[in-house]
Amino acid sequence: MPANEKAEGRVGKTSNGVGRRGLLTAGAVGGLLAAAPVGGALAKPGGSGGAARLSTPPEAVVESQSGKLRGVVRDGVFVFKGIPYGKDTAGAARFLPAQPVAPWKGVRTALSYGPCCPQAVRAGWKSDETAFIYDWDDGYPGEDCLRLNIWSAGVTGKPRPVMFWIHGGGYEAGSSQELPAYDGERLARRGDVVFVSVNHRLGPFGFLDLSQFGAARYAMSGNAGQLDLVTALEWVRDNVAAFGGDPGNVTIFGQSGGGAKVSTLMAMPSAKGLFHKAIVESGSLLNVGDTGYTRRLAEAVLKNLEIAPGDLDKLGAVPPMALVAAGDKAKNAMPKPPPGTINLGWAPVAEGHAIPGPTWAAGAPALSLGVPMIIGTNLNEYSPSLGNAALEDITEEKAKGISATAMGGAPTAAWAAFRQADPKAKPVEILSRVVSAMFRAPAVVQAQAKARQGGGGAYLYRFDYNPKTVLDGRVRAFHCAEMAYAFDNVDRCLNATGGTPEARALSARMADAWIAFARTGDPNHQGLPHWPAVSTTTTPNMLFDAVCKVLDDPDRAELAALKA
Repeated sequence: MPANEKAEGRVGKTSNGVGRRGLLTAGAVGGLLAAAPVGGALAKPGGSGGAARLSTPPEAVVESQSGKLRGVVRDGVFVFKGIPYGKDTAGAARFLPAQPVAPWKGVRTALSYGPCCPQAVRAGWKSDETAFIYDWDDGYPGEDCLRLNIWSAGVTGKPRPVMFWIHGGGYEAGSSQELPAYDGERLARRGDVVFVSVNHRLGPFGFLDLSQFGAARYAMSGNAGQLDLVTALEWVRDNVAAFGGDPGNVTIFGQSGGGAKVSTLMAMPSAKGLFHKAIVESGSLLNVGDTGYTRRLAEAVLKNLEIAPGDLDKLGAVPPMALVAAGDKAKNAMPKPPPGTINLGWAPVAEGHAIPGPTWAAGAPALSLGVPMIIGTNLNEYSPSLGNAALEDITEEKAKGISATAMGGAPTAAWAAFRQADPKAKPVEILSRVVSAMFRAPAVVQAQAKARQGGGGAYLYRFDYNPKTVLDGRVRAFHCAEMAYAFDNVDRCLNATGGTPEARALSARMADAWIAFARTGDPNHQGLPHWPAVSTTTTPNMLFDAVCKVLDDPDRAELAALKA
């Protein structure tokens, strides 16, 4: 998860700058040291192949249940931004379940992104290369952040599949606009779909568990941010038809922390029936917080703010950034997880109500039955030399030492297994793959659990592509890289993709797979080799690269050695 998604992977400070938008933080382990497109043309970022055209015609005024909204039409795609799906959460509403938006009269404009949940300043800006690759847009903060955005291929005609995107950043950072890959225009046009992205409460605003202190009104505060997503999905159910979408065909998908939120939604009774398919990209977290951890964290926040447990109503008057600072201080003082594991600090909690019990730790949750999934990771979630070019030529022994520290004393046999899989790889590449196994291993477990459950299987992938024209090939398949390709946004993300014909061809294959899955629950299409679902006996993986191919359990030996 990148800046301040400071995932505690026990990898120290990374050099790849993934903080606050992915699972690894800016600077994590390094501190320890050609299918044709089926949709719109790919030549221009606007998607038309020529000059982009934009207008605000009468048909771009759509009536939601709360009132009329004015959007724009850009090259044939209807765009609405900053739509409120819940009331302002500031003041007395802080930490409470989201409330429906009050109806308005007249026409409300929906032309620009709304506020993002207040959060710490992104640490990744301190790395020039990292800031260049990610090309962030951090927006502006505000607690009136229950907003969503819609890109639709049309607001009339046959209802279109809905793709509901949840941003990453762990549970404490990020927004629906932070990365250029998140723009839904091209995917909506290419697939004739409705693309929805959403902001919600994060960090202490969304996951401060005050339930232990006895005030009934705060009983759900530890899951407020996750419940915001349920509220947004309810809004989609009730309103998306007016924007051309089919509320009976909704795919939820997210990357990194967003993938973790998708996994959690699959275990929440209140979300049942609000979506029908799910995609988890680099975010297979199989657990949520336990009440012991979340309540100790809440106690520390109150102590930092000098507020007694009996005076919880004073929390509503705390300035937003003071609450962020108190939350960061409390989180950083909490016991660290074992090496080789991912802990996001802030997280939902299995409190017996919103989340009745374990999510994926004991297998696929019963509520997920019948919901097919795509699950996958990137080859280089941790890309050591991105942001630190000196690590590109690190020695084998030095790389082994870094990996051992990051992974809790990984045995020599584990390194040997990764080395045997690619004898010619640089030591930095092996280091990258060993540490990235923190993401890979739970993704395989999640897919296999879904296969055992039956009734809606899982398609497993690994994204391997390295755009070697950018930063001397040190970009690799970094954490967040796949989104530019899956969203048909190679040209919006030139800093990370290079915008080559090869990159566009891969994007065509990957975007069409996501679109096919959203439409039918099966990602197969003519531009890809046949991609089987994981079964109880086989673990086929689609390897997305310049040449895509399917291999069965391609890193089984490496993961087994590392687990040992």
